This record gives sequence, structure tokens and C-alpha cells, in this order.
Amino acid sequence: MAQQVHFEIFSRRGSKGSWNLVEVKQAREDAIHFAQELMGEGATGAKVVKETYNEETGDYLSLKIFEDGHNKMKVAPAHDDMPPSPPCFKPDDLYSYHARKTIATLIPDFLRHHKVTVTELGHRADLLEKFEATGTLYQYAVQRVAVAQAAASDQQVQQIIKKLIELSTQAFNRVYRDSRKGKFPQVTRGGFAPLVAKLAAQDDGRYVLNGAIARYLTEAKGWDQKVFLLMALMNEASGDSEGAKLLLSAVDSLMSEILSGPAALRELIGKKENHGAAVMSLVKLFLGREPEESEGREGLISLTQNFAADTLPDSRTAIAERIIAEFRSFKRLCPDSLEDEFKALRQIANLVVMGVGKYMSHEDLVAAFVMRSRRLISNENITSYLSGAKAPDERLERLLFVEENIIGAENKRQLATFVIPIITSAAFEDYFASPKTPLTARLQRLAALNARVRRSSFQDNQKAEIAGIIDRIACSVEAKGRLFESIEKKQAGHVEKANMLLALFNANSFTEPVLSARARELMVRYLSKPGFLTGYVAQSVPAGGDVTPEAAVAELIGMLQKIGITEENGLKSIAA
Repeated sequence: MAQQVHFEIFSRRGSKGSWNLVEVKQAREDAIHFAQELMGEGATGAKVVKETYNEETGDYLSLKIFEDGHNKMKVAPAHDDMPPSPPCFKPDDLYSYHARKTIATLIPDFLRHHKVTVTELGHRADLLEKFEATGTLYQYAVQRVAVAQAAASDQQVQQIIKKLIELSTQAFNRVYRDSRKGKFPQVTRGGFAPLVAKLAAQDDGRYVLNGAIARYLTEAKGWDQKVFLLMALMNEASGDSEGAKLLLSAVDSLMSEILSGPAALRELIGKKENHGAAVMSLVKLFLGREPEESEGREGLISLTQNFAADTLPDSRTAIAERIIAEFRSFKRLCPDSLEDEFKALRQIANLVVMGVGKYMSHEDLVAAFVMRSRRLISNENITSYLSGAKAPDERLERLLFVEENIIGAENKRQLATFVIPIITSAAFEDYFASPKTPLTARLQRLAALNARVRRSSFQDNQKAEIAGIIDRIACSVEAKGRLFESIEKKQAGHVEKANMLLALFNANSFTEPVLSARARELMVRYLSKPGFLTGYVAQSVPAGGDVTPEAAVAELIGMLQKIGITEENGLKSIAA
């Protein structure tokens, strides 16, 4: 069984501060040491959570392995990792949404093995008998719920266990009794419409209907066929009658349970080349786009069509929640390449934003992307990513690529801390001082990096600092290479020198703000030389040509504006 393990380090600031993810490590000892360092740096709490990802099931198993703090919350030790478990007082409470969700969390292996949902389990006597026969699994599930409830109340764990066992026994016996009496009818396609017409007026109509659907689904050989059988009932759930509404609600609820289970989803969408492709398939399903590979996937295709028609709100909500959960998870989209990881993330982001609205909030999506971005820019990931770059400018470019593909102000700030050491290193400056590469090529490279930094979303002070350092290096490179001095010493006239500068500007050879300002000052100096306008017009207006002197001047003013010289200053500077 393929598993992946990583360790998440959380910290807390203040006596009532919430836990915040700080770092992710691959080694247990490194994670615990990092958490201990956080305590030494002023954190009021630090903990390490071991996350084990099961490739076959798509589930994460979380286990807290370390915690330290000056202001720990008064919570029972076992309660911290317990599932939510609202109290149940009667057998019907076990069929509520929250109860079903809790049960699915407690016994995922049993449900996955038998390929059933909690609703099916709760209406099939044969499965309940098998579950009771497990003994230890049944007892373990009850104990976990009891511990969680005891932590939030004044009751003793043993008292709660006793009540839960009594409640479960009542619920089981009810299903056994109703199954023997034939209360759950055996219905085939086409027979549900008349059934729900009768059940809509009954107090236990939903209970009986779920039992009938559970029996109807027993013929399914796998999850796709089960989905297909459920979607086949949608034709009988059309209309505004109470029976149709009851059937639609039951189908939608069951479908949402299926889609909430990672094992069912994995079987539905099929095996993918990596996790990114799997998440992309989920997004396409959510948006109602049919899969490219449709052979043998009648259930998935039918489900997609219903999503496109927006007839299953609970099911679409379940998929939306799953997508958000996948973004929040540590599971890499493309584990072999961080660059491919970011490309996949951007492709998915560009697609999933189309679904923001009724079922997926913009805030939840942004928060999930911020969390994934935070995990991707961990020290280990960035160090490994930069190790593949030989030249210092390539390392900087890789970091700028990362910046373009992450979100979150704090993530941007953290990433900038990787940039500063690179551009302030002697290796970076020496690389651009080397005469092995032509002077203009080095300046153009620096200008391109400088422009990308200025377009970035780094914090303003960090952006100014990074761009300023690159600009300073460019000024040094120009001074050592004597670019401006060589233009000045050329035998050409002022018009030709101005055209040289314009060509360099057009080739994006100057960084901002200092080097480009010096180039503009030099340009203005050439413009103000006596006879410049006459010489420029003479060169730009060939004899017998269609270009007028006025048009030539207008073109010059346009070029000057592009390099940052305003029309007013340009006209004022040009000497006749």
C-alpha cells in the first residue's frame, strides 16, 4: 500500500492565538527540532503533526507527535484529533447530515471495502450485521465519538459509550425488523415515481425511500455503475410534485456521500498520471465538462451532464469542498518538478475560478491557494528548486517564476528573503561583470530581471530594494563597460548618437530608475545640441519621399514619450 509521509509544524502566538502552519519537513527529527526552535523564538505554542497520505485511498491520517507551549488550551489529550460529533438522542439522529459525516470519518475502510455509503449501510440489514460482527471496529468507533463528546461536556466517557451503544442497537434493530417485514420495497427503474408519490405524505417517507434506493443499488458492481443507477432515477425526479422533490433530495444526498469519499472519486475519475491531473478532472467534473476518455464511464458522464444542468446542489457542493481540500493538502500536483507544479496549479486556477459562486466561495478558494503556496515555498522545496540552476541570474529568474505563481502577501514576503541573498552575492555581480558576454547583452538581461521585479507583487519596500540592487549592478556594469562614454566619443553626429540611444531603449537595455534616467539625460543633451532638429529632419525626410517634416518630428516625439521623456520636455529640449 503506497504511502507518503510528511511533518507539518504549527505555531501559536499569544495565549489565545490560533494554530498557524509555519513549515513542512520530510524528516521527523528535523520537524521536532524546528518546533523547539520556534518555542525559543517566542512562540507560546508549537506542535508537529505527522501526515500520512495513502495513495490507494486518497486519505490523510493525521497524528500529533509533538506539542509544547506556555499556554496550552485545556482540552482532553485525545480530543485534539477527534472528528466533530454532535450528540444523538434518538435513532433518527444517526441519519442526520452531521452524524453521517462523522460515521464516514470513523469507518472509512469498512465503507470502502464494501463500496457503500453511510446511508446505504444504515438501511441494509446485511451490512449492519457484518459491521456488528467486526466487534473491535464497532467498539473503536463508539469510543472515539464518546471521547470527543466527553471533552465538550461534564459526562464521563463510559456513560456516553453506554448511551451510544443503546442508541446504535435501537437503530440496528429497527432496520433488522423493517427488513424482515419488507418495509423497504424492491423497486426497479421506472417504479420510483409512483413510490415517492405515496411516501411524500408519510412521516417516515425519507427513511423508507432510502431503504428502497439502498436495495436498488445492490446490483451495482462498482462506483461508476452505482452512480449510473442513481443518475437514472433523475428522470423520475423531475417536476414540482412533493414526491419528485423527495426523490431528488434523496438522490442528491446519496450522490454527495459518494463524492465525499476519496476512494469513490478515485475510481470514478480513473487513474491519472499525477495528482494535478486528478484535481483537474475534479474541476472539470464540478464545471460539468465531460471527460475526454468516456468509454466505460457511463456513470461519470451522466453525473457530469447533471452538473452541467445544475440539478444536484448537494453533490456539487461536495465536489467543491473536495477541490478546496485538495488545494489545502500537502499532496504535490507534480511531485517530480516544482516548475511543473506551478504550471499545473496555474492551469487549474484559471479553470476553477469559472466555478466560483453558488457552491464555491472566492474567499475559500483564495485561502486554499494561499495555504498551498505557503507549503510550496518551504526552505526545502525552494533550495531543491534552485539547485538545478547553474547561473545566478537563472536562480533569480526561477524565484521570479515562483512569485508569479503564488498568492498571499506573507508568502511573497517570505519568497523575497530568498531573492536578496542571491542578488547581493559576489557571484551575482561577478557574473554580470564578466566580459565573456557582450556588454549590451548583460545590460538587457539585467533590465529584463529588473522589469520583472517591478511588475511583481512583492511588498513595496522589498520590490524597491530588489529592483534598486539590480539597477545599481547595471550602473556598475555600464560604467566598467563605458557604454555611454563610447557613444559620446563616436565620430557620428548628435542625431546618430541619439538614434543609438533610442535603439538601446527599444532593445530594453536600461534598468530603472537610475540607469534609464542617465540614458534619458544623455538623450536630452543630444536633443539640445544646435542643429539637431535640422539634421534629424534631413535624415528622416528623404528627397521625393512622402514623409513631411512635421510627421518626422511627431514620430520623434512619440519615440521620446515611450522612453519616458514627455512631449513638453521633448519639444522644449529639441534645438533647431
